[in-house]
Amino acid sequence: MAYVVGVLGTPNTMSFGRNPHVARALAAQQRAEEASDDPTRERAHREAAHEWDRAAAREKPGKQRDAYGENAARSRALADGEPVDE
Repeated sequence: MAYVVGVLGTPNTMSFGRNPHVARALAAQQRAEEASDDPTRERAHREAAHEWDRAAAREKPGKQRDAYGENAARSRALADGEPVDE
């Protein structure tokens, strides 16, 4: 099996059909949760919203695309400091 070693030393096997922007959005959300200051947190939430938008653009119309759009809106609201329902 062919694989490429990732940044953290974990093997990244090649996968087809998966949306890479979902993983990036989740990573940005995690960075936002772990951020120590407000500007960094806001930037990470905006990055997550951007990646959720990109993930939604790659999906066919349906539940998954709608869910990614909702995640993008939630991330933007968090970046703007608005209250968000959990």
